[in-house]
Amino acid sequence: MSDEPIMADVAAPSIHPSTFVSHTACVEPGARLGMRVTIERGAEIGDGAQVGDGVHIGADVRVGTDVRIGPHAVILGTDDAPPGAARTELRHGVRVGASATLVAGLLVEANAVVRPGSVVTRSVPAGAIVEGNPATITGYVDMTTGSHGPVVAMVPDGRTGTEQTAVKGVTVHHFPIIPDLRGNLTVGEFERQIPFVPLRYFMVFGVPSREIRGEHAHLQCHQFLICIRGSCAVVADDGQRRVEVVLDSPNRGLYLPPMTWGVQYKYTPDAMLLVFASHHYDANDYVRDHSAFLKLVQAP
Repeated sequence: MSDEPIMADVAAPSIHPSTFVSHTACVEPGARLGMRVTIERGAEIGDGAQVGDGVHIGADVRVGTDVRIGPHAVILGTDDAPPGAARTELRHGVRVGASATLVAGLLVEANAVVRPGSVVTRSVPAGAIVEGNPATITGYVDMTTGSHGPVVAMVPDGRTGTEQTAVKGVTVHHFPIIPDLRGNLTVGEFERQIPFVPLRYFMVFGVPSREIRGEHAHLQCHQFLICIRGSCAVVADDGQRRVEVVLDSPNRGLYLPPMTWGVQYKYTPDAMLLVFASHHYDANDYVRDHSAFLKLVQAP
């Protein structure tokens, strides 16, 4: 940010006379502010940001580069938060729709989208699309759905085998169902149909429908996911492409290789997600920040 804050009485083409900018706020020269905008003390507006008419940006809010904020949106800051709360921050490329409200202390990560009129009460992951009051994740930007590309080792009945997705190394696996009057059975074999031998498993269940799980990548660990009851959606991201796969049957699984960012959401109330892992638990194997993940996968 510039060392010289832009004040409301500065005759700059990007600042309308009806707009108020605190003398302790900082607005980069490339930012564009609409009419009747209020920017409180300590706020920072990044280069290329566009702030619509009637927007209120609270104290100490940080708006990153190339952010778009629609008319009459409200971004609350530290004056509206408990003492010691984190700064509200909108990272690069965030889009906030008209009349949306973001409560204080949130982190809206890069390229996330807040739909018009939404009330955001919790932090928003990178690339997520949120909507409603309170806002929940309804999807992710630049995302394809389901499997794409050639089918690998698909048997003639079209119901078993493996399908490629648009994300590098991520595959959808269909296992046979053996019907029986005594109870149906489905089966899969590690190292044959699933490309690793597990050393660990865990189960996720009882997840409220608006919650998300995952939000990390692994440096070395492979994972295989099966929703054995109910359904959930899994978003897989390799840093260039993003795909959403719905797991809604015990004979349908998803393979996530290392260095794949994974998110699970849209859980049904009865969902039970079984995850097999190739390694024992190691906190150092996790990459939990999406920006750090992108740097790792894009490094030469």
